[in-house]
Amino acid sequence: MADEDQVRGDDQIDEEEEEIDESGYKTVKDAVLFAIEVSDSMLTPRPSSDSKKSADESPTTAALKCAYHLMQQRIISNPRDMIGVLLYGTQASKFYDEDENSRGDLSYPHCYLFTDLDIPSAQEVKNLRALAHNDDESEDVLKASDERVSMANVLFCANQIFTSKAPNFLSRRLFIVTDNDDPHGNNKSLRSAATVRAKDLYDLGVTIELFPISRPDHEFDTAKFYDDIIYKASPSDPDAPAYWQTDSKASPATGDGISLLNTLLSSINSRSVPRRAQFSNIPLELGPNFKISVSGYLLFKRQAPARNSFIWLGGEQPQIVKGVTTQIADDTARTIEKWEIKKAYKFGGDQVAFTPDEMKSLRNFGDPVIRIIGFKPLSALPFWANIKHPSFIYPSEEDFVGSTRVFSALHQTLLQDKKAALVWFIARKNASPVLGAMVAGEEKLDESGVQKFPPGMWIIPLPFADDVRQNPETALHVAPEPLIDQMRYIVQQLQLPKASYDPFKYPNPSLQWHYRILQALALDEDLPEKPEDKTVPRYRQIDKRTGHYVLSWADELEKQYAKISAHGPKSTLVKRSAKDRTSDVEDAAQKSYKKARVETDEQGVEDVVRSHYQKGSLSKLTVPVLKDFLNAHGRSAAGKKADLVERVEEYLEQK
Repeated sequence: MADEDQVRGDDQIDEEEEEIDESGYKTVKDAVLFAIEVSDSMLTPRPSSDSKKSADESPTTAALKCAYHLMQQRIISNPRDMIGVLLYGTQASKFYDEDENSRGDLSYPHCYLFTDLDIPSAQEVKNLRALAHNDDESEDVLKASDERVSMANVLFCANQIFTSKAPNFLSRRLFIVTDNDDPHGNNKSLRSAATVRAKDLYDLGVTIELFPISRPDHEFDTAKFYDDIIYKASPSDPDAPAYWQTDSKASPATGDGISLLNTLLSSINSRSVPRRAQFSNIPLELGPNFKISVSGYLLFKRQAPARNSFIWLGGEQPQIVKGVTTQIADDTARTIEKWEIKKAYKFGGDQVAFTPDEMKSLRNFGDPVIRIIGFKPLSALPFWANIKHPSFIYPSEEDFVGSTRVFSALHQTLLQDKKAALVWFIARKNASPVLGAMVAGEEKLDESGVQKFPPGMWIIPLPFADDVRQNPETALHVAPEPLIDQMRYIVQQLQLPKASYDPFKYPNPSLQWHYRILQALALDEDLPEKPEDKTVPRYRQIDKRTGHYVLSWADELEKQYAKISAHGPKSTLVKRSAKDRTSDVEDAAQKSYKKARVETDEQGVEDVVRSHYQKGSLSKLTVPVLKDFLNAHGRSAAGKKADLVERVEEYLEQK
């Protein structure tokens, strides 16, 4: 399957359909390189406070397990993404063909490239899993060096890896996991060199993400060193609010290794998905000649098992197939060129053809734009108006410097006044226009302080008149008050934690089972016996909480039913048994069959068929009658009843 480039040519844009193809936005390839420090403090296990969890976890192994989990996810969901693991501060050194046994000086001493930045293979996943679970090889690799490693060397090593392995990737990120907030102390030359190397990465388009870990006796302080190498503000507008900052909150120093692993997993998962743009740098018009630049993202998309690519298994190793599509004429089998194809619509039985320019003008509603046409209170936006998933927009400084500041002011104003903006929205060239509600969204953090949803704007497509249908009229039957009061106790006992539904805690069981089977086949693991379904109700807990309330509600239901039955009207119909109804049906069928046979014998097959043909009810005749008629006229009597009726009609139409 051929790669889909994010930037499409004009010829491809002309042929795009009116509906936005959401699958195209998932094809932006991502390259993630883990840079994990190996030091004495990072290798020191954090003791478990729970006696049931006897396994101690060190920060280094926790980071390796995070990389392993991320690699597991990407090898299934995004098989074209690249992931690599670079260990720094190790006693051993390895960079491609260089190691301790190589002649000459090492290019990057105390840097160990354990997994090269590439599409993960099954063997690489196994090796990383073995290293994370402390096998024999980990003892040789995970040894801290006595010498201090230079961060400038680490960043330059990462630069070389990204340049050689992912030169054209639109999303390239470096994940640094460390507990050392001041690697160079007062050495100004090393600090300056690291700052220069970080700026080189930034100019290359690589985003540096820091995952700080606090020590038991020291809180991680990013101001000592890492604030100088991690860029948070926009380079075009440094005074703008620093949107979408990486959370600099360090992992907790207190607690066991399990909590450290969970915190790291939560933090990495929140930033593991790259920002895949739905549209980039389109104008947001606030008024005449007043525009800012924004980009849009799809943060919510329905997940389903799908074949991402075709795999060729004929060689030594499975390979991804690159497909080529060729259109061939049906009559001559010659190859059809693109300019020979015309598009047409059926109208009144005829095909009306259009030239490419005419098709382009038919679908052209103007250039991509988000134009504010008014404001409404949020209370005027009904719940049912959300017919499609929203688009998340975020400021961009590409076309208009100062867009972030204006966007921030509009965002805060809409939040304070509780208003929504009505917008005319054209997402891309040749797309159908949409009337949408632009709603300001607040930043949301989880329990660990990790960002779940960034602050920004949501564009909710509003339905047109044709999209809204009237609900059928239904009669509302209200239960008696005692039943409602009893049910209130049951509902109160069945509240979810924190009275909110968190979809991240309930993965799709069928989808996860599909991925689990693929993972087991790819990594030569044992096939699981049954899927893990977190949506199954906890029946014992439900019975413990609400069992006696349900029984009391059932007793109340019997009482209310008895009252209604006592005062309600009684039916005067006599109940008939199932045996009586069955015998009546059989008698009716037998009489009908006998009547049809008598009519056939008396009038003859010919007259019966012709009379039914004139009435248009040939299908009511039995198969034997149709066969007798066809045999009498020398026609074939084979086939189903529909074929027999068709042959009879053809014969009678010719007469």
